[in-house]
Order: sequence, then structure tokens, then C-alpha cells
Amino acid sequence: MLKYSLVGYDSSESSQRAFRFAMDLARCGGGRVRVVSVLQVAQGGADACSLMMTDSATLRTQELEQELRAIAPDSDRFVDLEITHGSPGDVLLNQVRQHPIDHIVIGHTGRGALGRWLLGSVSDDVLAGSHVPVTVVR
Repeated sequence: MLKYSLVGYDSSESSQRAFRFAMDLARCGGGRVRVVSVLQVAQGGADACSLMMTDSATLRTQELEQELRAIAPDSDRFVDLEITHGSPGDVLLNQVRQHPIDHIVIGHTGRGALGRWLLGSVSDDVLAGSHVPVTVVR
């Protein structure tokens, strides 16, 4: 039984579907959901980036908590939320190494081949590097 699912979350419709899926699993199996959102680092000096990330992370955490409750009113009982920075694929794979994650759930963006080539694909990175099962939700 899957007990701790990781969801990469960026507020997109595909990540919302992934979150709903992970919440259904948690409710059925008595598990938990770790929701991770990756902040983008802006250009600027180290001090400016640090300040921006601290302020943005606090505000983003509050926004995400409200957003997740709107999707799943019982999310407070099941969800661990983390805001971090970095490359989304690398962040998700590092989360598996740092926490007892036994399953990853990610949304499928539906980008075409050109979009994947230009921007990369988080799902491709996670599928290639994960040693735990991965569910890609469409």
C-alpha cells in the first residue's frame, strides 16, 4: 500500500488533477501527501534573491494552503507542504531521497515535442531518475 505520495504542484490544472489523485489515494489507504512547489529564482544579487525567496515563500505558502483547501477541504489532515527553489525535476527526485516517499504523482502538461525540447519535461526527468513508482495524471 502506498503511504506517502509526493506531488509536484504549480497551480496548473494538471498539477491540480495530480493533487486530487494523490488525495484520493491518501484517503483510501490512510496515507499522506507531500506537496512541493518550486519557486523560480529571479536575476539579481544573492541578497536580493534571498529576500525575494523568503518573502515569496511565505506568501506562496499561505496562497497554496488556501488553494489546496479549496480543492480538498480535508487537506489539512493529509498534506505536508513545502516551498523550495531549484529545477523541478531535481527537486522532486531529491525529495524522494530526503523523505520516506514511496510514490510520485505528477501532472501531464500536454506540451508537444517542440515544447519539451525547448523547456524540458519534468515528467521525463522524474520518470528517468526515480526509483519509486511514478503516476503521470492526464
